[in-house]
Amino acid sequence: MSDRMKMMMMIILILCCGSVCAEENRSLFPVLSINYDYVQMPFEISLWILLASLMKMGFHLIPRLSAVVPESCLLIVVGLLVGGLIRVLGEDPPFLDSQLFFLCLLPPIILDAGYFLPIGPFTENVGTILMLAVVGTLWNVFFVGVVLYGVCRVEGGRLAAVDLLSCLLFGSIVSAVDPVAVLAVFEEIHINELLHILVFGESLLNDAVTVVLYHLFEEFAHVGEVTPGDVFLGVLCFFVVALGGVLVGALYGVLAAFTSRFTLHTRVIEPLFVFLYSYMAYLSAELFHLSGIMALIACGVVMRPYVEANISHKSYTTIKYFLKMWSSVSETLIFIFLGVSTVAGPHTWNWTFVTVTIILCLLSRVLGVVGLMYIINKFRMVKLSGKDQFIVAYGGLRGAIAFSLAFLLSSDIFPMKDMFLTAIITVIFFTVFVQGMTIRPLVDLLAVKKKKQNKGSINEEIHTQFLEHLLTGIEDVCAHYGHHHWRDKLNRFNKHYVKRLLIAGDRSQEPQLVSFYNKMELKQAMMLLESNSSPSLNTNTPAATGPSRRTLNISKEREEEIRKILRSNLQKTRQRLRSYSRHTLLADPAEDDWSEIRLRKQQVEMERRMSHFLTVPANRQESPPMRRSCFESDNQVHLDRASILVSVPDSVSLHDETEPTRDGSRRRQRPSVTFALDVEEQKLSRCLSDPGPNQLNEEEEEAQ
Repeated sequence: MSDRMKMMMMIILILCCGSVCAEENRSLFPVLSINYDYVQMPFEISLWILLASLMKMGFHLIPRLSAVVPESCLLIVVGLLVGGLIRVLGEDPPFLDSQLFFLCLLPPIILDAGYFLPIGPFTENVGTILMLAVVGTLWNVFFVGVVLYGVCRVEGGRLAAVDLLSCLLFGSIVSAVDPVAVLAVFEEIHINELLHILVFGESLLNDAVTVVLYHLFEEFAHVGEVTPGDVFLGVLCFFVVALGGVLVGALYGVLAAFTSRFTLHTRVIEPLFVFLYSYMAYLSAELFHLSGIMALIACGVVMRPYVEANISHKSYTTIKYFLKMWSSVSETLIFIFLGVSTVAGPHTWNWTFVTVTIILCLLSRVLGVVGLMYIINKFRMVKLSGKDQFIVAYGGLRGAIAFSLAFLLSSDIFPMKDMFLTAIITVIFFTVFVQGMTIRPLVDLLAVKKKKQNKGSINEEIHTQFLEHLLTGIEDVCAHYGHHHWRDKLNRFNKHYVKRLLIAGDRSQEPQLVSFYNKMELKQAMMLLESNSSPSLNTNTPAATGPSRRTLNISKEREEEIRKILRSNLQKTRQRLRSYSRHTLLADPAEDDWSEIRLRKQQVEMERRMSHFLTVPANRQESPPMRRSCFESDNQVHLDRASILVSVPDSVSLHDETEPTRDGSRRRQRPSVTFALDVEEQKLSRCLSDPGPNQLNEEEEEAQ
């Protein structure tokens, strides 16, 4: 052991001597040197990510702390401590750069939210979400801007320099609900799906309104004069920004789905296409000043069903966990940098401006939600109660998007930029700390319905799909073109055209049974992966002690052959149904021909079954009463058609050829059958047992 210590000491001395010699005589080769400038940027980025990950891990190791304080609050506090420590050491703390935020930190969070967005609840409540995102945001912007301008006029002094356009620009920044803050808080309180999708959907869609108003008021401040033509162009710009972002995202989503058709032999790079196409959609939207958030949401929603049908299970697992990891790290860094930037940034504190801003944000949010919900509830089937409205209003949190937009303002055009930035940071801290920490006990106090922890059973899913098909049929019968009707039309178009273009192989024509089996198989694989178990480990369960079940191992070729058989032979009921509307009840010749063919087939089948029962008719006194059955409706007129008289006992079914006797044996039952054929002409429709009045009288006379 001593020899090893001596060797180590000699190596250290040699390195030190080499370093000293390198300093004294530059001609010698340096054994050990330091070049921090070469690795400064990646090294510091790695340190920040490591710090964020350690803080996130430590937060969840303390259950009492995580049950009271939201994670976002703790991360902001950590950022404040780190910024203060850097300030004490005499260095300038790093600032949350807007370019870094919008181009690197925000896209992973939005992509994760858009890719795993619940389409069903979102489409069912899209009207309410649009009302809150568009009308509600416009109300908040103008209410906060106009009232704040009036307060500045009344207060005077330094606030007198704030003009109306500056107040409206400040209102557009501070009024928008932040998706990052909403995700961070609402995922921890496990609120029910309806309220979560309302608040989170509003935070996603109000980005278009915020971007348009921000650039509009900034441009007006540059020009200094506003005309009616500028207002009209501003309204037109809103539709261009919103719809343009959606179209750009949908285009890249279709390209990603089409590319995934050809990745059968290159499974390794399948997740890469999802990330690259999504990021390109965001950058392309930002290139033309469109809504990058809406582009990411549209791209994720469009490409997900087709990409998941083409890629393997391993690629799906990679996409899911990489997105979750990437978005979680970005969210953690955003809140830490908010704390650090608070210490680093210049501040101008004004009690009146900051206090009035917080009060106006709360007041405008409450008035906007209550007023809009009063109108929306008149058109909703599921009404939003007062408790739900309170949670929606109280959950309007602000975050780093408002901070970054305020940081982008020019100090030359807006001399009150530092005061705006201070007020926005105060509003962010108030909403995240006060509202974020108190919303959980308020949800428990008001007994607001929370999210179901367990997933729905197969029985619930079957009944849900059945009710959706039933509502679609009811809308078709009533000629009411609601969202069920249009969703059914969209699903048919997607099945017949889009899937065949974007999904490889025969997967585009799979019946619902096969696709449902694929989903259940994927869920089971994900559950086994998350629990770090395998089917072979479940041998000690109580079920294993019972009779063993034999597992059938099917090869891939045999499984594909079974899938093809199911695709070609499963009954396609939706294709057999004809469209119906109460406004189109005219006679259809095709339907008449089809009914005629069906009637003839039934008559041939009846003759075949009853041919071996033909006997002499039984006595009228002993025969039981006759059944009358019609082949077609009474209002249909036909010519040259044969009538059939069938006399069947009530106790015997046509499908049962024998009946039991007392001794236990069975004897053949012989019903009385009479065919009235070669009828020349019948102007009215006849039943099987109605051969006509003249023939019926003749048969009665012969029987007597």
